[in-house]
Amino acid sequence: MTKRHSSRRQFLQTSSAAVGASLLITGTRASGQVQGANDRVRMAVVGVNSRGKAHIEGFGKRSDVELAYIVDPDTKVLEEQMPLVDKVTGGKHKCQTETDIRKVLEDESIDAISIATPNHWHSLMTIWAAQHGKHVYVEKPMSHDIAEGRVVVEAQKKHGIVIQHGTQRRSNAGIAGLHEALQEGRLPRLKIAYGYACKPRRGIGFKDPSMAPSNLDWTLWKGPAVLDSYHENLVHYNWHWFWKTGNGELNNQGTHQLDVAQWAIDPDQTHPARAMAIGGRFGWDDQGETPNTMFGVAEYPNGQYLMFDVRNWEHKNYKKHVENEYYLEDGSVIVGEGRYKIKRPGSDKFESLPLPRGKVTPGGNWASFITAVKANDPSLVNGNVEDAHYSCVVGHLINNSYRLGEKVPFNAKAAKFGDNADAAEHFLKLHDMMEKDGGLTDSTNYNVGPWLEFDATKEVFVGDRADEANVLLKDPNNPGFEVPSVSNV
Repeated sequence: MTKRHSSRRQFLQTSSAAVGASLLITGTRASGQVQGANDRVRMAVVGVNSRGKAHIEGFGKRSDVELAYIVDPDTKVLEEQMPLVDKVTGGKHKCQTETDIRKVLEDESIDAISIATPNHWHSLMTIWAAQHGKHVYVEKPMSHDIAEGRVVVEAQKKHGIVIQHGTQRRSNAGIAGLHEALQEGRLPRLKIAYGYACKPRRGIGFKDPSMAPSNLDWTLWKGPAVLDSYHENLVHYNWHWFWKTGNGELNNQGTHQLDVAQWAIDPDQTHPARAMAIGGRFGWDDQGETPNTMFGVAEYPNGQYLMFDVRNWEHKNYKKHVENEYYLEDGSVIVGEGRYKIKRPGSDKFESLPLPRGKVTPGGNWASFITAVKANDPSLVNGNVEDAHYSCVVGHLINNSYRLGEKVPFNAKAAKFGDNADAAEHFLKLHDMMEKDGGLTDSTNYNVGPWLEFDATKEVFVGDRADEANVLLKDPNNPGFEVPSVSNV
């Protein structure tokens, strides 16, 4: 970090020193005024075509933030988004445009960046920012693979910057309250944390390789991702459905529900001990690679489970379902988000479950990040780097099982869950729906992944199929865009 940038960070920290001390971290409001509110945090928003618009609005409307740059490798996108910058800031910010994040990171006056790029860029940009002493708000998932996520964690530790993950539910005091009640023993012990990312999507067809348009810097867009060629199904959204750039729906929308589910697991747990997946890309004849239907299971060392449903194919009677459920050891089931209902053993009806609000930094996801930046205190964020890593990894483990799967005719016995009756029951619910409403038969194939064992301490696969699975720990990178090792971060 340069002396000039160090001085600016020290100024922000000193002028906002009372932020951390004066905040009463509850689900309601701060107990005192944030000091140094006129000391604006200079920010760059990176990736502004889709989710980046929300970043521009979320940070740009704040009086204590100055949007100094918007960054995107597509000059057409930059041109299109400048009116939004003017609108949300009232035209008061002197915002510049840039295509290369590296040039912005060299600007010593920049305090923080927010990242809303495709997934394959998230970790590397975060690491580069940490090495330059910049704070980071990074969209979900924080990592595109397991190994780079660990490097991000170590970069935060070494450089001491603030990193907040773009999982807004971490700012929900109602969700925090339920999880506190579970983990403090005020409710029966959690058995299964369940998540759903059932959100309608569409097939993407096929696009042939072609030259990138003149307004797009293809080298900067692909960055660390080793891609054979450009095609129109990558830019600007469908990259989600290719393994080299995205992580499928499980670590797209599903990252939010994965994070909530992992948050509910006992706090002494880090990574699952093993995981598996079964699913497929049904109903669409297209070039996408990731599943549009999947059931995933992850078992933690303490015996708790995380289970997950992905359903994007809009078959007959399809219903959107983006939520979490909690299955307790006494047989109770809790549903809801922020406000909850519980169905107790022996009852067939849900009743209200009133709970105290939990501890969060108030103001929502954008506010909590700025609060942490101005206090120079990573502990104030809602969704810290380690929680982000744990939540992303469980998704990567399930996805990796799917990627190593074998084709098996579509039938109720395609997956083997051993003596786990709960996993079998939940899978059969999904299977019956796909058979009845999706019209699938045994002429269609499931992709059935193996149970993959994971060493949570070393963060490597062990046991059967470990050699194949460990290849998926780290994506190859292009020269000049390599994710560094932990020792070189």
